[in-house]
Amino acid sequence: MRRGGYSRPVIEGDSRIGRREFIPMIAAIMALTALSIDLMLPALDEMREAFGLGDASPEITQVITVFFFGLAVGQLLWGPLSDRFGRKPVLAASLFVYVVAAIGSALAPSLWLVLVGRFVWALGASGCRTIAVAVVRDVLEGDAMARAMSVIMAVFMVVPIFAPSLGSAIIAFLPWQATFWACALGGTAVWLWTTRLPETLAPEHRRPLELTTLLDGAKRVATTPMTVYATLASLFLQGVMTAWLATSELIIGEIFDRRSQFPFFFGGIALLFAAGALLNGWAVTRIGMRRVVRQIIFAPVIGAAVLVAISASADGKPNIWVFMPVLGLAMGTFTFLMPNLNTLSLEPMGDMAGLASSLTSAIRLAGGSFLGWIVASTIETSVTPFAVALLVLALLTAAAALPAIAQPSD
Repeated sequence: MRRGGYSRPVIEGDSRIGRREFIPMIAAIMALTALSIDLMLPALDEMREAFGLGDASPEITQVITVFFFGLAVGQLLWGPLSDRFGRKPVLAASLFVYVVAAIGSALAPSLWLVLVGRFVWALGASGCRTIAVAVVRDVLEGDAMARAMSVIMAVFMVVPIFAPSLGSAIIAFLPWQATFWACALGGTAVWLWTTRLPETLAPEHRRPLELTTLLDGAKRVATTPMTVYATLASLFLQGVMTAWLATSELIIGEIFDRRSQFPFFFGGIALLFAAGALLNGWAVTRIGMRRVVRQIIFAPVIGAAVLVAISASADGKPNIWVFMPVLGLAMGTFTFLMPNLNTLSLEPMGDMAGLASSLTSAIRLAGGSFLGWIVASTIETSVTPFAVALLVLALLTAAAALPAIAQPSD
């Protein structure tokens, strides 16, 4: 496994964990976030009933959007802590918060307390995401990191393929709270596995936890063109992902009236996400991540434009067998972009990967959550608002990504 020039050889040098275990472990750490969202999607109807909401009420989507806001806030905490104390102890702390908050959310007696629990739960999940990316950046850089992140994302996408079906099976026999308990068990299992992970941050690269250091790091992130443009582009991509996760159950279950088939449609689109991530890893190996972004950047725009035409021609309720395949292909192209844009944003930040990862992720998730919340609030009986939002966000992504890949490499 090729490493960045600033890192010591901890992954294979300690003979404790090889590359065949490293990639699945990092994917499992990151997959906890997907599990926290996708496993509970089939339970939203039961949650509406439990908390006295209407059958098609979009209010319940707050359990998704508040989670993303928590992810954004948490990025600002865990990254600097991991730069100061090391990746491994901070990862253990974030997993502890994840498990305890998942249990608290399961025991919450009201929707308001569930939302509070979900926010804290997301704080723990954000540590998993931030530190996982920082660990990869500790030992890899450039195209090697982009390839690894593509494989990690492909493994990560296994969760959305199967989680809704598992969630449906759980609530067929148990109350909706059981999906939260299952996440707590998953977090515990990952914590036990990560005890095998060596510390990847060399002592000489630890940064003091001082306000001036944090401000200097933030200034560097904000004044590095490649990081700024790539982060902005990924923010718009995150808006699409958040909007889809928040509204998928409403779109499939209510607008298309296919509630019982939700896991299959949702899993099918997730399968296209995974395929896109694997193809991206293959393409990056052969032509490099910048050329991949350059050649794929307008594919989401074309796909979204087709979706708008399909939806508008059917007054917002097109044939599901026409709409969903096009949606899956359009959104699948986003997985060619996200790992490469994330890698580009961190490429100039090798000596402060934890702080840079936390800041760029916070910006992406906060902005994406806000955009996703806006889109989700407009969807009740028609898919046209979603299709239009997808087109606008795809155009904005292209506008930001093109100057990012035009920046010279360090």
